[in-house]
Amino acid sequence: MFDTRKFGKALSSLRKQADMTQNEIADRLNLSRQAISKYERGESFPDISVLVMIADMFSITLDELIGYGNPTKGESSILKNVAVGNTDVIADSISDVVSLAPLLKPSVLAKLACQFEEQGVNISNIVTLAEYLNDEAVVRLIKSANFDDISDSLLEKFIPFLNIESKEAIFEKILSGEMDWHFIKALLPYADYITTQIEAAVVAGALPWEVLDILNDYYWDSNGYCQKQNNS
Repeated sequence: MFDTRKFGKALSSLRKQADMTQNEIADRLNLSRQAISKYERGESFPDISVLVMIADMFSITLDELIGYGNPTKGESSILKNVAVGNTDVIADSISDVVSLAPLLKPSVLAKLACQFEEQGVNISNIVTLAEYLNDEAVVRLIKSANFDDISDSLLEKFIPFLNIESKEAIFEKILSGEMDWHFIKALLPYADYITTQIEAAVVAGALPWEVLDILNDYYWDSNGYCQKQNNS
């Protein structure tokens, strides 16, 4: 797994071996000294587009530079291709895409993640990716997702990153039976507008009558749907 701290330590060593200051590196890359300092401490990572410039600066290959971060073979391939402007790279594993998500632009990440759309990305991976993906890509992945390991806590982490269309896609999964109806309890506070749809689905027999107990357990105020306190 690519390690930005190992990469940063190597970058610091390369700079010192070249007898250059952080300011000199920053000037060459048109960045701030603070940015270079954060790279070297592993607190952030350079825009992938400047990796070629960094490799050239220290007279090493792009492979060598990326290798300092101890990437998997798949991660290395993704980083190298993106660094040279090839955004049509094929990802070997969704795990490589997930691990590199914080380093990739949303447009590039969407292309990589959606390569696994047909086989169904595990929902836990989508939860991780949602923070970095654009809304359209999240919706696409949700519609084909594998929900085998979904849980209330996982869904609660996931929902705040979703737009209306994504939440509706989750609700459709519940209606179709791909997700247990109990997950409505986690969805409702973030999607109060589905109340009418829930009631209609109960009447139509698509959802059990017990779902109405979930609705009755919440009340509406200025902050949205809130769960009633149990005074017993």
